[in-house]
Amino acid sequence: MSEYTRISHPAAPPPSNIEGQQSSFEPLLTAEQATKILGGMHPKTLMRMARRREVPAIKLGRYWFFRASALNAWVEISSTGPCVPCQKERS
Repeated sequence: MSEYTRISHPAAPPPSNIEGQQSSFEPLLTAEQATKILGGMHPKTLMRMARRREVPAIKLGRYWFFRASALNAWVEISSTGPCVPCQKERS
């Protein structure tokens, strides 16, 4: 048997089923993938917004990643409020 062969302990739960819950890890998107979902903005614009904490993002090392569900919620919240010109009172 090779030293790299994985041996599973019979009492250990499978990796996808811990404490009776299915693992549902949402894949992380790169800035390029996220900008396609958001309608084609430039990836550097999205990364700048992430650095300013204007958009939900995860930084791992020097790279930014995004969750599609978090971006969708961010768009919904951002688009339901009144538009910027409507917030100002005219004198």
